[in-house]
Amino acid sequence: MKKSRFSEEQIIAVLKEHQAGIAVADIFRKHGISDATFYNWRNRYGGMDVSDARRLKALDDENRKLKKLLAESMLDVATLREALGKKLLKPGSRRAFVNWAIEEKSYSQRRACGLIGLDPKTYRYASRRSDDVEIRERLKAGQRRRFGYRRLHILLRRDGIALNHKKLFRLYREERLTVHRRGGRKRALGTRAPMTMPQGPNQRWSLDFIADQLVDGRRFRVLVIVDDFTRECLALVVDISLSGQRVVRELDALIALRGRPLMVVSDNGTELTSRAILQWQEDSRVEWHYIAPGKPMQNGFVESLNGRFRDECLNEHMFRNLPSARRLIEEWRTDYNAHRPHTSLGGLTPNEFATRSRTDHSENRVQL
Repeated sequence: MKKSRFSEEQIIAVLKEHQAGIAVADIFRKHGISDATFYNWRNRYGGMDVSDARRLKALDDENRKLKKLLAESMLDVATLREALGKKLLKPGSRRAFVNWAIEEKSYSQRRACGLIGLDPKTYRYASRRSDDVEIRERLKAGQRRRFGYRRLHILLRRDGIALNHKKLFRLYREERLTVHRRGGRKRALGTRAPMTMPQGPNQRWSLDFIADQLVDGRRFRVLVIVDDFTRECLALVVDISLSGQRVVRELDALIALRGRPLMVVSDNGTELTSRAILQWQEDSRVEWHYIAPGKPMQNGFVESLNGRFRDECLNEHMFRNLPSARRLIEEWRTDYNAHRPHTSLGGLTPNEFATRSRTDHSENRVQL
């Protein structure tokens, strides 16, 4: 709004000259104003004194400011409705909003920051930390898509990369590598009996079966055998059909390599309750414990291995034929035992834990 060169006092004085009887034309020449200006003054300030004119001007100024505030408030509400799909809680998302408001809505930096509740210093802050490109590429390029950040932290530490676990978690989240659990069917929960932990290798083995299919639709089964103490995956036997006699042969082959276990735990499947298994129990003098029907967590060690096996191997590969399935599954078993850190073993692999256990057992025997 253009500022007038006449004050309220001067305007009231000009109007009073006209009221005193001075001709309008003389007033125009004397003060150098136009007839339109004079008549506008008379319409606006006619009959007022100086105090009334000042009060009117103050009211006009206040009204103009309120209109401006109302317009800005309505613009802010419209901007927020247009831009906000969800709450902006992180500084990065708030910076993106400020950039959008400045570029698209012609906001000033201070006004845009005030609208979203972001300090201008925070908006202008430029991070000086490294972008960690090498670690990010290492995380993305690895073949461990189903590993969480804790297990990846153990692998990086093995390779000599010292990295805080909180920083690794931030990089892990920023690269969108979070592992999403695949949902399973709901199962009825019953009472769970506590399981006594074995105190050494070869004290207890657990058996179970897991099924999958080839690309042509043919089904195959895998016999899973695990040492409950060392968590070693002793065998993953792959075939179209696995009878009780085949289970006996695989157990005999394992005993020839590792020695005889004190106990074997399994469910009540037909293969594991067959005559061949019952005869083998009697001949080998190995105690065989069958879990209660419908209580798979009584065989929790092999069930846990089954979950990792399906998540990291079976769900990650397409098997063309049976030899291909055997090769890929055996590679996974070797990697599981020799390279994959196990969180329940303190980050050690099952092979490392088994070696340490045998060493500790030998030292104790020597001391005795």
